Amino acid sequence: MNFYVLTLFPDMINEAMSHSIMGRAQNEGLINVRAIDIRDFSKDKNRRVDDYPYGGGCGMVMQAGPVFDAFTYAKSLSPDKPRLLYMSPKGRPFSQKTAEELSKEENIIILCGHYEGIDERVTDRLSPEEISIGDFVLSGGEIAALAVMDSVSRLIPGVLGKEESFARESFSEGLLEYPQYTRPYEFMGSEVPDILLSGHHKNISGWRRKKSLEETFKKRPDLLKTACLTEEDSAYINELKKNCSKPE
Repeated sequence: MNFYVLTLFPDMINEAMSHSIMGRAQNEGLINVRAIDIRDFSKDKNRRVDDYPYGGGCGMVMQAGPVFDAFTYAKSLSPDKPRLLYMSPKGRPFSQKTAEELSKEENIIILCGHYEGIDERVTDRLSPEEISIGDFVLSGGEIAALAVMDSVSRLIPGVLGKEESFARESFSEGLLEYPQYTRPYEFMGSEVPDILLSGHHKNISGWRRKKSLEETFKKRPDLLKTACLTEEDSAYINELKKNCSKPE
């Protein structure tokens, strides 16, 4: 998987992606991250890439020329037709399903905006897929791009070592993940649930499934509308609903 990130702050991308799982994945050749500095394509002697917006208003707008030329360069590095993403609060919400879809690509170009955005003419010409990581505004697209790359990379075979590492994570089955515990057995008067020490894998699996349903029911009940539930799951959800409706 090759990521080409068009950005004004390449160090921000390179530094963040050089640690932990992402750094190891790059060292092993499972992913490749190339941060391309949009300023390198400026025609201005001071490497300026922004200007005042036509029509007035606060802030600055990134110029079309440097962004378009940076994209053209990134495209020339890609052996196959790359998929172009534009990190934008106007985009479609990013989700685990989107991450799974993108993980099947070979080459992804990610465009990071800044200031008040990018001259509309370049986005009209390039027609990128606009992606949003939430209904809030960031100073630039770099943090959003990092979130997308991390989420997508985790799904690439070999990055996490074992498929089980992500198969049961939150959202992988439309549910939140069950609680996790480690040593010590007792912490501040709270003990690890005994079933996790039983060695009975079937019972542990059943306990984890119920806890996953409980977590989702309490924290993200909206996910239950589209989650893949068995008849047993649905019965347990109904039981949780009844218990919530009982007067104390």
